[in-house]
Amino acid sequence: MLVHYKEHIFDLHQPIDISISLHEGKQLNCYFAPPFSTKAFEAGDFIGDIKKGGFLNYKNVFLNPHGNGTHTECYAHIADTELTINSTLTQFHLLAQLLTIEPQLTDNGDQIILKKHLEALLKNEMEAIIIRTIPNSEDKMLRDYNKTNPPYLDVEAARFLCNLGIKHLLIDLPSIDREQDGGKLAAHHAFWNYPESPRSDATITELIYVPDSVADGIYLLNLQIASFEMDAAPSKPVLFKKI
Repeated sequence: MLVHYKEHIFDLHQPIDISISLHEGKQLNCYFAPPFSTKAFEAGDFIGDIKKGGFLNYKNVFLNPHGNGTHTECYAHIADTELTINSTLTQFHLLAQLLTIEPQLTDNGDQIILKKHLEALLKNEMEAIIIRTIPNSEDKMLRDYNKTNPPYLDVEAARFLCNLGIKHLLIDLPSIDREQDGGKLAAHHAFWNYPESPRSDATITELIYVPDSVADGIYLLNLQIASFEMDAAPSKPVLFKKI
């Protein structure tokens, strides 16, 4: 099935899921979040686990959206507001550009995505930008990021995206900010233009994974979330190729 969107044609028969699934066992983790887990509900002689003799599976789920896998967040992540990701993300099909960027190594050992990287690659009229960092090994889907100081986005790069009108930023890192920054979260503030004039319809999606087989370029992005009335929710971004 082919669809037209903003003068482009996309093939819906070739979806590319760039989310990282939530599962038990060896799994992705950052910011010391408790691991994703499930537990069968039990009451009296009822047990919600077929493997334990139950007649169906009926399990409680325990997760931290920010620390366990792909998630999408709104500016409520850094603000005292009643807004939620479920109330602010209202458009789910977006014109997106996938960029591959090698963060720049600084004198203090940090790896940073700079404004110049984006200026050199980003096309006009994009609604969303998807950043794949290199190196790009598959262990990103199972990595323990705690105390590793992963790459992050320079505040001027985040401000550039805000000023350009990019509403949705997706990245394959735990955060667009430095792991330990004293609580400044400068790139988050700059991208959402908070507190000056918050962009309530803008989102940040972290902890995606884009395989090397997916070429840089323009895609139709379908950005779906679990309907959590929170600052963030597990999400499933899916790309469709341009033809």
